[in-house]
Amino acid sequence: MGKVSIARELWEFLRVRKKVWLLPIVVFLVLVGALLIFSESSAVAPFIYTLF
Repeated sequence: MGKVSIARELWEFLRVRKKVWLLPIVVFLVLVGALLIFSESSAVAPFIYTLF
């Protein structure tokens, strides 16, 4: 089971349940999480953490 199937299953759930408006919120949360994970070990980390 790959990441593509998880994304497809999420899309089908949102489409069938008429919750497509949640998609921008989910994408934003994933991007913020990725930003925090990737910036932990970089020199930019002190500047990123001041935003939160």
